[in-house]
Amino acid sequence: MRLNSIYLNFAGNTEEVFLFYKSIFKRDFDSLVRFKDMPMPGVTLSQTDEEKIMNIALPIGNHSALMASDALESLGQKVVQGNNFYINLSPETKPEADALFDALSAGGSIEMAMADMPWGDYFGSFKDKFGIGWMISLPSKSD
Repeated sequence: MRLNSIYLNFAGNTEEVFLFYKSIFKRDFDSLVRFKDMPMPGVTLSQTDEEKIMNIALPIGNHSALMASDALESLGQKVVQGNNFYINLSPETKPEADALFDALSAGGSIEMAMADMPWGDYFGSFKDKFGIGWMISLPSKSD
């Protein structure tokens, strides 16, 4: 089994978030669909909401992707930021782990700085500037 994607919802700033992530992972979007691109019979959206992201996918590994959409209050949707998930990345080297940690945590809040942990992994965790929790975990046998 493998984790194929993590799906996130944002309160109208999905495009900003994913442009930031795209700049770090250096990948192109697999898909980007705006609300105006999808037929929604009986639903009228403002021009602003029509431009919001209905679905976006950014590959971040060989077999995984970050996916997201904007939650539209005009459709009765509301985002409540929670603390019940993290995106856990497992890079292959310490320099890659440090680079990901530094780039993704910029403007956010560091919970645990990258360090060798008692269980043997090189590990760190933080919330990025958009409130998303991340863990960077390099198993001890990967130097």
